[in-house]
Amino acid sequence: MKLGIVGLPNVGKSTLFNSLTQGGAESANYPFCTIDPNVGVVPVPDERLDVLGKMYNTRKITPATIEFVDIAGLVKGASQGEGLGNKFLSHIREVDAIVHVVRCFEDGNIVHVDASVDPVRDIETIDLELILSDSEIIERRIAKTAKAAKGDKALQKEVDILEKIKAVLDEGKPASSIKFDDAEEDEFVKSLTLLTYKPVLYAANVSDEDMADDGANNKYVQQVREYAKEEGSGVFVVCAKMEEEIAELDSEEKAEFLKDMGCESSGLDKLIAASYSLLGLISYLTAGEQEVRAWTITEGTKAPQAAGKIHSDFERGFIRAEVVTYDDLTRLGSVAAAKEQGLYRSEGKDYVVKDGDVILFRFNV
Repeated sequence: MKLGIVGLPNVGKSTLFNSLTQGGAESANYPFCTIDPNVGVVPVPDERLDVLGKMYNTRKITPATIEFVDIAGLVKGASQGEGLGNKFLSHIREVDAIVHVVRCFEDGNIVHVDASVDPVRDIETIDLELILSDSEIIERRIAKTAKAAKGDKALQKEVDILEKIKAVLDEGKPASSIKFDDAEEDEFVKSLTLLTYKPVLYAANVSDEDMADDGANNKYVQQVREYAKEEGSGVFVVCAKMEEEIAELDSEEKAEFLKDMGCESSGLDKLIAASYSLLGLISYLTAGEQEVRAWTITEGTKAPQAAGKIHSDFERGFIRAEVVTYDDLTRLGSVAAAKEQGLYRSEGKDYVVKDGDVILFRFNV
């Protein structure tokens, strides 16, 4: 999973990126201090892996990972190349979802490009640039496809979809406001890598004083939540500055710090949970003496395709999946005990993998 961190300059993107990845991205109080995108790969915290690791006395624990891309601040006119905008927009096309960092704090020492804090205005500034960029791409695609579509029903269908998207973009709405129930149509639209068709999470960046109540009394956070609710996006509250301060702490110190601040979880934990929910992702587990590992799949994935995440041969030669739930396995203490209780199952090609399933795949190629 690749998440692009975007927003206006000086809203806390690179600070948040540094705290999430400890990647050392440059963070400064001036626009465009990030030119090329910084990339960091972060393990997904999953206490289930440690429990299974002890149970199996495993040699290696491999968590699932998320790739974060810190994309330079966008400004008005980005779609026309303002502030190197075209280059920055191309980086966003490569990610699976957008984490839009929005400034929800007052601080006279940190310059705002529009001289005042207004999160909805800031969101709309970015949204407009993404819409304009998508509109240009759609127009070029229509011109190209329409010429070849004469007498070709499949291409004409593509043109119809493209024109439908263009009409929505011309109204100032994102492509995601159109719901394509047909799987083939949805896949075609995804192949266009439109910026406004990507799922969005809003990171409301607040001061540390607003973390204890999750921004409940912050008027700017409420504005972001109302805006996100209308478009069906998610919101999580984070203090990038605080996250940066605790990034170097070990797990016990971090937990104690968060407790003292009245926070139940870190910004990374919040972001991962929100990202998995947004993208409809779950994790299944494999366990043995050699390795305990988490594998990320889309919710609703069937066993052969889940096996394919490990290796294409597993999917091609799939025979069956031997499955026990994490809760049953850890409660009973062993696979043998789960078998005795009838809780260790053999599942076929139509089995839909569940979050927390501990699976051994049988295959033959």
